[in-house]
Amino acid sequence: MPKNRYIALYLPQFHPVDVNDKYWGKGFTEWTNTVKAKPLFRGHYQPHIPADLGFYDLRMEECRIAQAELAKAYGIEGFCYWYYWFGRGETLLEMPIANVLESGKPDFPFAIAWANHSWTTSTWINNKKTAQLIKEQRYLGREDYERFFYHVLPLLQDKRYIRIDGRPMFMVHNPLDVPDTEIFIETWRTLANKNGIGNMFFIASSPGIRYNRVMEGKKIHTIPSLNDTETLYSELLAMGYDAINSQNIDRAELSIEGRLQYLIKFGLQHKTNIPILNKYSQEKLNKYILSEFDKQENVFPSLFNNWDRSPRAGKKALIITESTPKVFARLLKQASDIIKDKPFDKRIVFLRSWNEWGEGNHLEPDLKYGLGYLEAIKAELER
Repeated sequence: MPKNRYIALYLPQFHPVDVNDKYWGKGFTEWTNTVKAKPLFRGHYQPHIPADLGFYDLRMEECRIAQAELAKAYGIEGFCYWYYWFGRGETLLEMPIANVLESGKPDFPFAIAWANHSWTTSTWINNKKTAQLIKEQRYLGREDYERFFYHVLPLLQDKRYIRIDGRPMFMVHNPLDVPDTEIFIETWRTLANKNGIGNMFFIASSPGIRYNRVMEGKKIHTIPSLNDTETLYSELLAMGYDAINSQNIDRAELSIEGRLQYLIKFGLQHKTNIPILNKYSQEKLNKYILSEFDKQENVFPSLFNNWDRSPRAGKKALIITESTPKVFARLLKQASDIIKDKPFDKRIVFLRSWNEWGEGNHLEPDLKYGLGYLEAIKAELER
């Protein structure tokens, strides 16, 4: 039995869809801007070019099988696919996971995470003042949550679906954006038991610091603080979530910058169109990417082997520099030490990510490091 459960987040945007064709041009996929990225400073590693798997197209079953075989060979338990449900049956990018379900291939564990956010043109054109809404994320109440559940039920019933303590896991990317979380969770729990798949295991993704509160149905901006984490996690668990996925890049930034400097940069980034390049070394970030909270049985940390959003955001990007497999190996060991006392089923580490090439955040081999990051995972499991 492996000592840790490594689950890699998986982006399905590597095949053309009509809505991307409309806004970004015919044939657009995540590769389009990935290969256009350019270095923004001396020593900046861009563009990232894929190696072993090449520029794949997820419409091809052979590509999905090759990905799974590679992940399995290096100790990754399964993929957690980002799933886009906007309400009233509107979805995007579900073709890869739908084909995995229909074909039964690859024979590799999977789960889904609700990427509950609107799509706007600011993803690639980083100017919120001129951003166009592509697809709005809507929360339409109990009836729509039932529709959502039955839409994904065949996935939840699949023998490959990842479980925690025998319960199918489901992660929500922006849990505080759901206005009626208790209704959503209660609806799904009832339907899951009714349909014989057992009690759902809900995971709330959280940055560990708070940017806003919802008061009387309105979103109120707040000033983030390192003291937010405990109360934020408590609130999410009180809503009905079973566990927290700690996404601590923002918290690590705040720790490095200090509150005043962080707020100045955050304000300039989000209130103006002034390009501010955020650069942090991987070693410095790793000092703060894990916290004492990750020792808790119901907190599952995320590890970032790299992060570079410049293919999407240009000069308004967060960029981690000096990321190497050796640095990542030390972070893996640090995480193992933090979670070692948990029961096996909850020694979960989310890996960000399997294939976020547009954010410079991928475990898939590239021309610079090859299999290095995957080899670090395998070595940690064997250590």
